[in-house]
Amino acid sequence: MTSKTTKPTPPDALPPQQPSMPKINKVTAEDITASLKAGFSDFWARPIMSGFFGLFYAVFGILMVWCLVWLGYIWMLIPALVAFPLVAPFACAGLYEMSRRLENNEPFGWGDILTVMADQRKREMGWMAFVTLFVLWVWFYQFRTVLVIVLQDASFSDLDGFIQAVLYTPEGWTFLAIGTGVGAFLAAALFTVTVVAMPLLLDRDIDFVTAMITSVRVVRENPVVMLTWAGIITVTMVVSLVPAFLGLIFTLPILGHTTWHLYQRAVVLDQAAR
Repeated sequence: MTSKTTKPTPPDALPPQQPSMPKINKVTAEDITASLKAGFSDFWARPIMSGFFGLFYAVFGILMVWCLVWLGYIWMLIPALVAFPLVAPFACAGLYEMSRRLENNEPFGWGDILTVMADQRKREMGWMAFVTLFVLWVWFYQFRTVLVIVLQDASFSDLDGFIQAVLYTPEGWTFLAIGTGVGAFLAAALFTVTVVAMPLLLDRDIDFVTAMITSVRVVRENPVVMLTWAGIITVTMVVSLVPAFLGLIFTLPILGHTTWHLYQRAVVLDQAAR
């Protein structure tokens, strides 16, 4: 009688192991304070290079407003100014790299930092850009829709007319209330999926879905602390826009460096994941 033996499953037939999700730490207000101190330290370690990113971002904002006014798209000023801070994480990519190298005592020059985004082309930073652009498209679309429905008879031929219609009429107040609510929701959603996803993608060879899930988990596990950090970012950015965007020369680099150090405290990965 011939017995049948079960052949061992070859190693190639084994299902591929899924990459483990990063571990999330509990962060506190002290972590924000320590991260801010580290952010200031990184800024002063390379003030000219750090300030360059803030200057570039500020000039971009000035040109954006000038172009909208020159082209007569007055109604787009509000959504553009609201959306402007939401793309700051991409402007901070070089700042994240600076902080990483300073933390590891690695030498670097202008070329190493200015090409950091180009070096991400084989990773998944582009998908995060797509997610951000999609949220911004939804924001502009809903803003235009609410504007047409609520302020359909208003004139936006010049800046004074737009301000008059928005700030000094009941319809304008309704428009601001609805727009603020929707804008706050979209901004909160974008913050939740990107707050640590951007530095995580730059720091580690990881897919963008895992990065976004990790970011959501950080916010979910630390809602009060991350809400506080979001508030600090919002207030700082708004104040920085007042002096013709020039405050961003200093505040954007500090916020970017700080975000890197807060990410380091919130997310734990094996060194092999790099």
